[in-house]
Amino acid sequence: MEGWRSVAGGYDRGWTLLPTTKRVTAIVTVMNEQDTVPAVIAELSRLPLQETIYVINGSTDDSYPRIRNQSAGVIVHYDAPLGHDVGRAVGARLADADILLFLDGDLPVKAEQLVPFIAAVADGADLALNDLSPYLGVFAARDSVSMVKEFVNRAMGRADLKANSLTAVPHAMSREAVQRIGAAHLAVPPLAQVLAIEHGLRIVCPDSIDVISGNRVRATNSGSNNAVARMIIGDHIEALKTAMDRRGVRLAYPDQLRQRHHS
Repeated sequence: MEGWRSVAGGYDRGWTLLPTTKRVTAIVTVMNEQDTVPAVIAELSRLPLQETIYVINGSTDDSYPRIRNQSAGVIVHYDAPLGHDVGRAVGARLADADILLFLDGDLPVKAEQLVPFIAAVADGADLALNDLSPYLGVFAARDSVSMVKEFVNRAMGRADLKANSLTAVPHAMSREAVQRIGAAHLAVPPLAQVLAIEHGLRIVCPDSIDVISGNRVRATNSGSNNAVARMIIGDHIEALKTAMDRRGVRLAYPDQLRQRHHS
């Protein structure tokens, strides 16, 4: 590409190539992100994507005009706030690509850092999660949300996933995975992850991107027992209930010597 530009001339956009010929769609959820979404658009424009879908919901700022003026992507606009997870489900239903890449409008990520997630799915993974393990520290010092994420993964027999979850961006998913999980289930990320495990889908964690320190602080996600933490924990309880309905109340853990039928 550098050789071609040196001969042809023209503007160097800093393009980043993808190690696949599969079609890739980026899905970005946006709610009052006028200050950060331009940087998200700038990085995505460096990738040879089939399309970009922006799901704007409940925004009262200039997010819509900024996206419309700076991107040729598809915009889905809702007056009411849907929450990021519902927005991802909407985008997944609309996308027509082999690989789906999920991002939030408040967290710009360099194009080069997005490539490993796309590459992992292109190489055969169904889900490629952001590995947040390097940023969490020892288990005893973690917040309740990180603890419950790891608990659910271990309960499902996937201790190797540690505290990594579909609740965190960026992550990528194959079209086949969306079809098997069901796009609507992406509205509850822990439930979608449990269903992916139940279906035997291949889940990997190809790279680590620190989206914790750069996460935008809001009234709903800060402080002890905040609203977002309660919602995420509730989502994991819902996911566990679904798994227990499918596998039994002890999930992957047998009774061993206990003989319940004699009690």
